[in-house]
Amino acid sequence: MADRHRPRPETDAGLQHWRTSVVVVGSGVAGLACALALAPTPVLLLTKTPVPQSGSSVWAQGGIAAAVGRGDTAESHAADTIDAGAGLVDGDRAVLLAREGARAVQDLIDAGVPFDRGTDGEVTLGREAAHSFARIVHSGGDTTGRNLIDALLEMVAATPSIRIVSDCVVVDLIRQQDRIAGLLAFQAESGWVQVHANHVVLATGGSGNIWLATTNPVEATGDGLALALRAGADLADIEFVQFHPTALLLAGKTDGARLPLLTEALRGAGALLLDADGRRFMLDEHPLAELAPRDVVARAIARRAAAGETVLLDLRPALAAKGEGAFPQGLSLCRAAGYEPTAHPVPIVPAAHYHMGGVVTDADGRTSVEGLWACGEVARTGVHGANRLASNSLLEGLVFGRRVATDIRRAGPSTQPAAEPRRTVPGFATVPPGEAVRLRQTLRRLMATHVGIVRNGDGLRFAANGLADLQRQADATAASGSFDFTALLHGCELHNMLAVARLVTLAALRREESRGAHFRSDFPDAREEWRQRQVLNLADLEAADPHSGSARPCVSAS
Repeated sequence: MADRHRPRPETDAGLQHWRTSVVVVGSGVAGLACALALAPTPVLLLTKTPVPQSGSSVWAQGGIAAAVGRGDTAESHAADTIDAGAGLVDGDRAVLLAREGARAVQDLIDAGVPFDRGTDGEVTLGREAAHSFARIVHSGGDTTGRNLIDALLEMVAATPSIRIVSDCVVVDLIRQQDRIAGLLAFQAESGWVQVHANHVVLATGGSGNIWLATTNPVEATGDGLALALRAGADLADIEFVQFHPTALLLAGKTDGARLPLLTEALRGAGALLLDADGRRFMLDEHPLAELAPRDVVARAIARRAAAGETVLLDLRPALAAKGEGAFPQGLSLCRAAGYEPTAHPVPIVPAAHYHMGGVVTDADGRTSVEGLWACGEVARTGVHGANRLASNSLLEGLVFGRRVATDIRRAGPSTQPAAEPRRTVPGFATVPPGEAVRLRQTLRRLMATHVGIVRNGDGLRFAANGLADLQRQADATAASGSFDFTALLHGCELHNMLAVARLVTLAALRREESRGAHFRSDFPDAREEWRQRQVLNLADLEAADPHSGSARPCVSAS
């Protein structure tokens, strides 16, 4: 890679300074799509994981929804998206997603991404819950996410304008003259780094690890949401968290490890949900039975699980219809857990899967703070509303990652003077590793119990008080001293998780209705006055409990 595309290191009392035009935080589909679309503009792409193949995109099994089939239209795809969103989808954005999404997927097909094809050579299309047409493209059956990320990373490797830096935790964004002008990070080998950039893009994914049962990888701790919150950005619809109905229940696992996801495409192909007696209970819950919207299916399963009942997914009808080759990852996950899905149904449980809310953006990914963009799961683009339509997540990352890139290129490579450089390494304080682990698990159990699939006012208030107490404990145990990358990472993740958990709880408490993925047992019906997005920011969080500490960064401001 040419030297002109590398961040220029400048060291000042142990603090390095890197300068680049654009910095993208996150190496999932949204971040990679954005970086590729920016070429040849120099891009520095940061990820806190050891390798770029990280985040939820890699684990996406369901595929990519796109109106590329015969008879299907972008308008039909948009209509399904709007219906799934329970009254909170921005109609214009849904049409934009569907139209540009079809083009984006066609571009990937033309670029040679290995999507599954039939004997006639045409790309095969699957159907999932709440879709009017078969419009889901897959690559390697249920390994679509991994294959897509691998294909994008191959493109990145051939793009000299993009530099990826791994093992790099972003601690905070840097504001200068009411705009974002870079960020402060810690990299495992380089130490403290101030990145000077006129354009900062958050593509950090979701927040599933705030709940005990989740399909998200361990790194999904709401970092981008917390970074934007501290920087003064608006967030919206933060109470809407999708719980995937069919995560594989691992025998004896209660430590909060990631639960394997069994893709929606299985039910689309005929897999059945059964109670312990082998009865198809979803026939009594919704006219679409197993293909009902995810929130309906998740609540039906959760009710039975809460009563101590076992819920099973019978994969055999789907395997008979599509063949074992259509679901290699699902079969592998079941067998690795000790189940044989071709012989018996497997136990499943709902798990936190996708955050519909996020950092408020316009159609080009601009946030409410100048110099800051967001795309992918971290963003609230308006296309998901209260309940995301199946297989629209990878699509959103592709479409809005490209739109962010177009907007930044239109703005020009440098629009404001760079941030003033810090002269010293920032003062460092973090929660001791053992305490960070304890507080993290307590937080996750609290959220799972009181801010999960079914909520009520008493439980939410209990959670809010408990989270405020956890914040005070974290603040009280934080101390300066010797540190390493792992300790800093765990401390920052804990502070980010606390901030996002407190905001989700506040939003859920304020929304006194049930809509989409947000269900209040004390307000079980949707209310017309709540048919609007709920915007919150740092001031709202601090006003809710001024004694619990702010969503503060992991380092001091001096």
